Amino acid sequence: MGGRDAGPVPQDEHDFALWEKRVDALMMLCSDKGFFTVDGLRRVLEDMGEEAFETMTYYERWMAAVNQNLIEQGVYSLEELGTKMEEIAARGDSYGEAQDV
Repeated sequence: MGGRDAGPVPQDEHDFALWEKRVDALMMLCSDKGFFTVDGLRRVLEDMGEEAFETMTYYERWMAAVNQNLIEQGVYSLEELGTKMEEIAARGDSYGEAQDV
């Protein structure tokens, strides 16, 4: 962060969780549709600040950046997102089991 020494970077291979693959796919689809640019994503990521880089995973930061850009582009509003999240939460936990499939 900010040019500071971050120490060694793990080079081991790992499989991605289903939700991480979905974030990657969402980013590619939205980018292809012209909803944001690499620079737009980078701006949001950099604006998150050090705490985000200390507490959020790579894909959590990407999801937040995609979301912020989609809101800024008017794809959906914060209120619409909140309503949809409430609808999904009301479905219960059964969908969570599909995350490891």
